[in-house]
Amino acid sequence: MAITDWATFRRSAAVAALVAHLFGVVAVILMLVWVFHFRGGVDLNSDNEQHIFNVHPFLVHIGFTIVAGEAIMAYKIIPLKHPLQKLAHMAITLIAFVMGIVGIYAVFKYHHDIHVLQMYSLHSWTGMGTICLFGFQWLFGFLTFMYPRASGQTRAWIIRWHASSGLIIFLLAICNIQSGLSEQLLFLGLMRDKQARVMNFTGLMTILYGIAVALTVLLPQ
Repeated sequence: MAITDWATFRRSAAVAALVAHLFGVVAVILMLVWVFHFRGGVDLNSDNEQHIFNVHPFLVHIGFTIVAGEAIMAYKIIPLKHPLQKLAHMAITLIAFVMGIVGIYAVFKYHHDIHVLQMYSLHSWTGMGTICLFGFQWLFGFLTFMYPRASGQTRAWIIRWHASSGLIIFLLAICNIQSGLSEQLLFLGLMRDKQARVMNFTGLMTILYGIAVALTVLLPQ
């Protein structure tokens, strides 16, 4: 491929990263509007069960999915040397994982408080599977690339699988956001409500964010 073509791809990756951030910011704002304006806010220790539940979409969407996308794009958007990019990637991913764990704890606490069966829906199954895969991915990456680290040849072979599986897990998280929002629309009976439009646009912006993140990663650096 000609050098000018590669330069075009690099510019395209930069544009994709910019677009990803625009979609991500809009998705976060819409989630904040839904959780705080329509649903009354978040409080893990509240006497209002709905406020406890709100911690779940708040942290799983913003803390887990959006932050995980930032971690994936770290190698493209952080202008530092590779070791520091790798450290930033691992740190941001860990933050996303911890926030996801707290978000899942919130929905378990909510179900316990209102005496509802745990893990009864496809959304809960795939969500639990996604967070478990995410945690395994982080631990495997830490042991392979950070400490104690595999040999250079092994790391060179594993990195392709690590990057591919990380992107797949991220896209699974995007899919879980969609199923969770759809589930809430059905439970709340909000098909023609203003709240429904906010939720639908939140899901749409999240999908577009996921696509833009994927393009940022797949296009050459």
